[in-house]
Amino acid sequence: MTAAIGKVAALFRHPVKGFTPEPVDAVTLEAGQTFPNDRLFAIENGPSGYDPNQPRHISKQKFTVLARQASVANLSTRYDDASGVFHVTFPEGQMKGYDLGLEDGRVQLACDLSHYFGDAFEGPLKVVEGAQTHRFTDHPKGQVSLLNLASLDAVNEAMSYPVSVARFRMNVYVEGLAAWEEDQWQPGDRIRLGEAELVFLTHTVRCKATHANPETGEYDRDLVSDLFRHFERNTFGIYAQVVKGGRVQSGDDVEVQRVL
Repeated sequence: MTAAIGKVAALFRHPVKGFTPEPVDAVTLEAGQTFPNDRLFAIENGPSGYDPNQPRHISKQKFTVLARQASVANLSTRYDDASGVFHVTFPEGQMKGYDLGLEDGRVQLACDLSHYFGDAFEGPLKVVEGAQTHRFTDHPKGQVSLLNLASLDAVNEAMSYPVSVARFRMNVYVEGLAAWEEDQWQPGDRIRLGEAELVFLTHTVRCKATHANPETGEYDRDLVSDLFRHFERNTFGIYAQVVKGGRVQSGDDVEVQRVL
């Protein structure tokens, strides 16, 4: 039976792991694949063990991510699909573009980031690209991440400070559901997003990345501890897998069908 109905409020991708979320109006999901151009690249902080010939899941701690260094948020970035150029605006206003399809572009990006971060990362930094269908997601099986905005409203009501949606870096934001509706979902439950269909995998365990203020590039709140203190939880949001492909856009219906 249909347990809940909501709407897709917004869609986001993160072409380079750890860097600026990019809003998209619509995407076409494919069965068994991740959110399009999400975590397509990552910046290694020293050798991570990633082998493009035998790609496997690597811990986020091996990369230049907010969980390691809040100042990542001070870089404003944008990836151009057509050209493969990654545009970076540095805090002092300098704008540079790097062709991530070329070795020279990847090497130059790593060099400039090393200069910017200084001793914040041990290095050496290196740009790596997901081989075949591999992407640098936080969960080894999670293909699409989803957050219930009503639950975020509940978090904001409980906290003594505003909690921005940008702290959570999800793919799909849903409105119209009851707060904490997602806590009732179980593995195997079906989630229809527009023309696509997903299956619930697990709840998203939060980490230090949520402590980073996306506006200031500083750690300013211990959100993980605050979630536990107010709600006795360390999870927020869910991961799902795509079982039926299709187009998804902002404003599409969201239907959750429970298996039990």
